[in-house]
Amino acid sequence: MNDTAAVLDTSPQVAEESVQSQRPGVGQIFFAFLLIGATSFGGGVVAYLRSSLVGKREWIDDPTFVELLAISQTLPGLNATNMAVLVGDRLRGVLGAVAATIGICLPGALYMYFAGLMYQSHGDRPLTTAILRGVVAGAVGLILATVVQLGRKSLSGTADLVLFILTVIAVNQFHQSVPRALISVGALGILWYRPRKTVVGERL
Repeated sequence: MNDTAAVLDTSPQVAEESVQSQRPGVGQIFFAFLLIGATSFGGGVVAYLRSSLVGKREWIDDPTFVELLAISQTLPGLNATNMAVLVGDRLRGVLGAVAATIGICLPGALYMYFAGLMYQSHGDRPLTTAILRGVVAGAVGLILATVVQLGRKSLSGTADLVLFILTVIAVNQFHQSVPRALISVGALGILWYRPRKTVVGERL
């Protein structure tokens, strides 16, 4: 009996230690975001983030990814950097956030330095212009693929689809800023999905 009680008393601690051991280390976070920063091109970084964090490593799930992406969109700065801070903090606190931020920014900083030197001397060549146009088209394709994948899992009803369309119209047709559109649509979402009081007669 005493042995059984001891096992029951320590089981929460064992479970917590198991969860801790499953979380990635700071070094793993750094190298994961370093790889994302080194292999993501153009505006398709969101696709790379989802592929790596959700699909490959399974550090977070799709609903969490969408929530963190929404927060990143409403904050100043680059989405990729904001996502790195949020994901790193979620996985390993402040150290994880710092490691993720340095990892994702370092390759781009080095690339841009050398690209700036090359563009200054070769930027007016037709081949360079053609390459840049191809990269832009590929980046748009990556973003579209990510939108489709996330939309299938995040848009679960008619109300979600309506809010999605309103956001697109606000940005594309009325030229509203992204934070203003998200805040406005977010307020509508709060009103629609707010907990509603149950009438006593309906319970019976």
